[in-house]
Amino acid sequence: QVQLVESGGGLVQAGGSLRLSCVASGSIVNLGTMSWYRQTPEKLRELVATITNDMKINYADFVKARFTISRDNAKNMVDLQMNNLNPEDTAVYYCAAQDCSQYGCLPYWGKGTQVTVSS
Repeated sequence: QVQLVESGGGLVQAGGSLRLSCVASGSIVNLGTMSWYRQTPEKLRELVATITNDMKINYADFVKARFTISRDNAKNMVDLQMNNLNPEDTAVYYCAAQDCSQYGCLPYWGKGTQVTVSS
């Protein structure tokens, strides 16, 4: 089992910044792609950004160069730097990771961290 714990959420004014962090622990074999998702009560969970273990990155279109995903493989960590936040970014942000072995990859999720952007 792999546990993912997010931190760094909070309340920020529009135009502000937050940095989310996620640490993986437990019986890790080989962490593959790590991702950030977000969800609001009105929307399905949506992908924000992904980063592979060889640092290939993809962002959702709505990020628009405002967010930066990074990871530290030695620390089993993935971060999401969010700049120029707007109220539409208000959501619960979830960390996700794949743990891979010779038998395939299993997905894991954190419990989420709330991000609230006030106008």
